Amino acid sequence: MQGNYRILVEILNENDNKPNFLLETIQPFTISELTAVNSVVFTVKAVDADGDVISYIIDPSSQDAQFFRIDLPNTGKVVLNKPLDYETRTHLQLIMWAQESNTVDKFNTSAVLTINIEDGDDQYPHFLPCTPVSPGVPVCMNPTYTTNITEKHQDVGLDFSPGPITAEDGDKGINAPLTYTILSGDDQGRFTINNTTGEIRLTRAADDRRLTPNYMLTVMVCQVDDRLKYSVASVLVRVLYENAFPPVFNRTTYKGFIIQSSSPASIVSTYGNQVLQVQVSDRDFPDGRNPNIHYLLHPPSELYQVTKEGVLIAKTNQLRAFDRQILQVVARDEESGEEVSASVDIEVLQRGQAVPSGAFKEQQLFGDVDSTLAGGIAVLILIVLLSAILFLLLWTVHRRRVQDPEDHPAIAFGKHPNVVSSPPVFVDESSHGSRAFTHQSGSFHGRQGVYTRRPSLLPPPSSSQLSEPGESRTRPPLPPPSSSSSHLFTVAEKHEGGAHTWEALRSAVESTGICGEDIPAVNTGMPQRDENMKTD
Repeated sequence: MQGNYRILVEILNENDNKPNFLLETIQPFTISELTAVNSVVFTVKAVDADGDVISYIIDPSSQDAQFFRIDLPNTGKVVLNKPLDYETRTHLQLIMWAQESNTVDKFNTSAVLTINIEDGDDQYPHFLPCTPVSPGVPVCMNPTYTTNITEKHQDVGLDFSPGPITAEDGDKGINAPLTYTILSGDDQGRFTINNTTGEIRLTRAADDRRLTPNYMLTVMVCQVDDRLKYSVASVLVRVLYENAFPPVFNRTTYKGFIIQSSSPASIVSTYGNQVLQVQVSDRDFPDGRNPNIHYLLHPPSELYQVTKEGVLIAKTNQLRAFDRQILQVVARDEESGEEVSASVDIEVLQRGQAVPSGAFKEQQLFGDVDSTLAGGIAVLILIVLLSAILFLLLWTVHRRRVQDPEDHPAIAFGKHPNVVSSPPVFVDESSHGSRAFTHQSGSFHGRQGVYTRRPSLLPPPSSSQLSEPGESRTRPPLPPPSSSSSHLFTVAEKHEGGAHTWEALRSAVESTGICGEDIPAVNTGMPQRDENMKTD
């Protein structure tokens, strides 16, 4: 007997499988930074071989979990929780969990999701270099570009500080093309700008600096495809006088010392126990001090540094006694770019060692004197000394000639053809009563020399005119002057007992034969008088 039985075997599902994410749902994907908040940005999907219900959870420990949320855990739809910013973060990562929700075992699985952020056109262009408003805030303060020109500059490209005029799109991922424009201050085409590169050129020479010391320009940069996205910067062009004189150090070599000690820093001193200070003078400035000078050591030193005032500071605790070092100090004009250098000779003295003296005292006396000023003073002193010597020589020669008339070769006594060579005769001052004569002859007393008779002198009156005061005094006509000779006479000091008279003097002259015919008759004892001379 045979029978057939149908046996139904029900296999009960044993929860022995974990859910698995579908690979295509957890691949890296990209979303725009302009994606609106509260919008679904992506959806994840996991499957479970046991057919269990899966719920999705964002791991809160993920670094970027705050950007996303899941409103319906069983759907796997991920919602944007806060705005994205490409300039701050270009990609995000989060950990996503898929977990069984209807089992006791709660099997789960996880996956790391990478979200790339796409740059959106939401930023304005800005000028470089970018100075953030505050740390962590991607907002730039546009710089003020500055440059210097002189009245001679013309048709040249301008170099600016802190750098060339250039800008970039705030959306670095897009990097939209930009264009440059001068909004104001171009001074009717004196300044032009390249719309693509931003280079500014000076097309005409600058005006007189006294009238226009500087120019202020306003430059705008904007996106070519959206001119509403723009930025503005200021450009300052200073007009300077022509740099006629370069800066110069007041010494070519400075000498100083430092005393060994454990102090971390000490100031280098001169041998006059003063602070060693290197200084330059610039004759382009009225007071000789250029405020744009910057001092530096070249090459830089690990043991010494120089301040902006030119004072040298040494790291004393790193120096050894009897060390000696020669430094090169460079003074640079930050505006014109000119440089000048000087050397500094520094020696390290041992503790308690006496400061050397002698030749180094010159540093104390002349270290702070401008070499140009010192040279001018020396030249001035030399000129004064030469002038004084020349004056003394001329005065001495003049004095000798006045005291010794025989030094004059042309009219020396006894050598000139019209000079009487006979012994001098004397005028009797006491034999005449005329005050005029007494006054005139007094000036001759004690002197000897050769005198020239003035044509304006009148001849002396005759004896008859003197004896008859009541009669009218007539003057004889003056003899014509001789073109070949002069009436010369000699006056000498009278010897005691002498009784020489004016007539005797005339006789002495006549005896020499010199122009005797031109000598008028004179009365004995009466000298000739000027017509304006008053008589008693």
